[in-house]
Amino acid sequence: MNNLIACLALFIVLFAVEYLYIVVAGKRKVLDIPHHQSSHTGVVVRGGGIVFYVAFLLWTLFHGSLLSGGFIGLTVLAAVSFLDDVNNVNPKIRLVCQFTAILLMFYHSGLISTSPHVILLLSVACVGLMNIYNFMDGINGMTGGYSLVVTLALLYVNERQVAFTDSSLLVYVILALLVFNFFNFRSRAKCFAGDVGSMSIGFILVYLVLRLALRGESMSWMAMLVVYAVDGGLTILHRILLHENLMKPHKKHAYQIMANELGMPHLAVSGIYMALQAVCCAWYIASPGYLTFCLQVGLLVAAYLWFMKRYYHLHVKKS
Repeated sequence: MNNLIACLALFIVLFAVEYLYIVVAGKRKVLDIPHHQSSHTGVVVRGGGIVFYVAFLLWTLFHGSLLSGGFIGLTVLAAVSFLDDVNNVNPKIRLVCQFTAILLMFYHSGLISTSPHVILLLSVACVGLMNIYNFMDGINGMTGGYSLVVTLALLYVNERQVAFTDSSLLVYVILALLVFNFFNFRSRAKCFAGDVGSMSIGFILVYLVLRLALRGESMSWMAMLVVYAVDGGLTILHRILLHENLMKPHKKHAYQIMANELGMPHLAVSGIYMALQAVCCAWYIASPGYLTFCLQVGLLVAAYLWFMKRYYHLHVKKS
């Protein structure tokens, strides 16, 4: 009963913070104004994902340490991302802050003494995955819905299979996601996550999955994020082959083609990604290991290539 009351109180606090932010940001004109590369048409408050950072802050105040590398790294990342939401920040500065945040995460996780080559590869992979999380934040319900599926799966694993973190942290994140989804998982969203939201939740989930991989002694636990990793990774590779500037916005992700060229409702597209990741999580939990992970990657790559072969021409015609 006490835990239920505590969760309800935390939900109310996070809901109040989110509502207040939406009101203030609206008055301060912190808005996401649609442009030719957007998948939305209306003006919406940007940065609603700040509630993810607030949840992590509250958890740290009650259960952790403000001096921990994980919290300091997230704070650095959230700060520069929020500044980018309000007033564009130089991409090089953003990248430096992202690598700084990841190195602080590694220090907190005890990885900093690992081989420099391993640290370099892991740093690039983690920064890449966080940016994929940012790239995938383009339609209503995508970031919040997908992240909720992943976090619920992580909570199950933490309770039933591999204890890799304090379950209360996962509960805080889940409550923040429920609050955000209330305002975002709808046909007319009240707010978007913004860079502060997508980068923060990306950092938090990469941090949690990395801890799980270390405790479970297998990087195949990346299956918890495999749908985003495959879609984002293949889209980046596609753009490299087209000699495009990776720093410029685009509409080449599979979800963007579904929403824009095929005209599918945004929430339906988000639901597809949620369902795919839920299946991958359940499959891996039932049969953990590299074989399952590789099968998932192979099937998702095949599905991506089939989809692009069939529908990418619609994007080419439209552009």
